Amino acid sequence: MSDSVLQFNDDNFQSSVIDSAEPVLVDFWAPWCGPCKMLAPTIDELADDYQGKVRVGKLNTDESRQVAVQHQISAIPTLMLFKGGEVVERVSGLQPKEQLAALLDKHL
Repeated sequence: MSDSVLQFNDDNFQSSVIDSAEPVLVDFWAPWCGPCKMLAPTIDELADDYQGKVRVGKLNTDESRQVAVQHQISAIPTLMLFKGGEVVERVSGLQPKEQLAALLDKHL
């Protein structure tokens, strides 16, 4: 995993995501999820590509159930882009890097 990818959980979600001055892309995932594993390299690349513009991180839904329930995560991987503490984009399933980059670019 890239050093640029942040780790979010129930304890730091409010301060790291909701209260962030920068847009934050959150990858809701779990270790047993095949598509999540396939998406991981794309998340690493996006974190490196958008460093300083967008915070990119992962939240393990098995370990951080409170946030997963709060944001109605019913399928993983689910990616949510937060801006100003609000969800501005939400996509589920395996997504190509180009589509995710376009989603991020739209909110910069």
